[in-house]
Amino acid sequence: MKYRTLGRTGLIVSEVALGTMQFGRNRMGGLDQEATTRMVRHALDRGVNFIDTADVYTRGESETLLGNALKGVREEIVLATKVRMPMSDNPNRSGATRVNIMRGIESSLKRLQTDHVDLYQVHSWDSSTPLEETLRTFDDLVRQGKVRYIGFSNYLSWQAAHALDTQERLGLEKFVTAQMYYSLVGRGLEHEFQSFAEHYGIGILVWSPLAGGFLSGKYERGKSPPRGTRYSEAGVFVPLDPEQAWAVIDAVRKVAERHSATPARVALAWLLARPAVTSVIVAARTLEHLDDNIGAVDLALDAEDMRQLDSVSDPGVPYPKWMVLQHDTVEDPRLKVLHPELYENGGPWRDLNREWKG
Repeated sequence: MKYRTLGRTGLIVSEVALGTMQFGRNRMGGLDQEATTRMVRHALDRGVNFIDTADVYTRGESETLLGNALKGVREEIVLATKVRMPMSDNPNRSGATRVNIMRGIESSLKRLQTDHVDLYQVHSWDSSTPLEETLRTFDDLVRQGKVRYIGFSNYLSWQAAHALDTQERLGLEKFVTAQMYYSLVGRGLEHEFQSFAEHYGIGILVWSPLAGGFLSGKYERGKSPPRGTRYSEAGVFVPLDPEQAWAVIDAVRKVAERHSATPARVALAWLLARPAVTSVIVAARTLEHLDDNIGAVDLALDAEDMRQLDSVSDPGVPYPKWMVLQHDTVEDPRLKVLHPELYENGGPWRDLNREWKG
């Protein structure tokens, strides 16, 4: 296993984290207590020290199973959970309100059988609750010792920047991580969020790095998903552009063949080479799949591998990012004078004004 710091903190976490959506009676895996405990211990034996869950996973059952599995080893791992999604039809058991967050942490601590969580994350933006209410509550939890670090998930760039600015202005504990979807068939994070994370030192924790299992290579064009796979039991987990997705998996398979590796391992290794990524969260359903996923930390993709994967999966550059890059790295002579090494291979970004051939 290899390790990185959690965002701008000094906390050390494994490059592969164990996800837990597959724990409990659901269509995502349905692992019972025995299987959950076996997987958790197996992950720890292979150097994984970072486990991520959420109160909403099977409405608390995932946390309960995980808490039982962590008996005797809780202090050896970095434990993360999330709050905000509805836990019942009661409207006050949903959202990033003070009431729900306070109730959420107490419930999670009981299910996890611990007196604190190392990373507490707001599961998504809450447009019905004042942001200051959410941020002050998270700050209170850190000061009370129930939470060590805080993070967010599924924020837009402006929402994340606004939250950090508010925390700075009010002297509150700051977010250090962002749990976001990112994969070879879902690279929208690169439009703005990735550069935001680099600028602020936010560590990206990648959820669904295999696009709900699509990048495992189990699926074939024109064929029904094999029985027992996530797509056959739970359907499509994240949006896909079918035409591009199949082209991506073809490229992934070619790279995997060159390295005598699986497509899943290649897809994960590509993510670990991307900017601002701290850890990828894998929700394996078998020990064999977990072992293969962990193997991604030792797979070194070369420049040709990255070029092949990037060229087929590149989503393009939307406005205003292309204008920012055009002005900042193509048309401004100062960078060429100050950092000529950046331009040895044609520049850090293509000049789109000169590429159309008619």
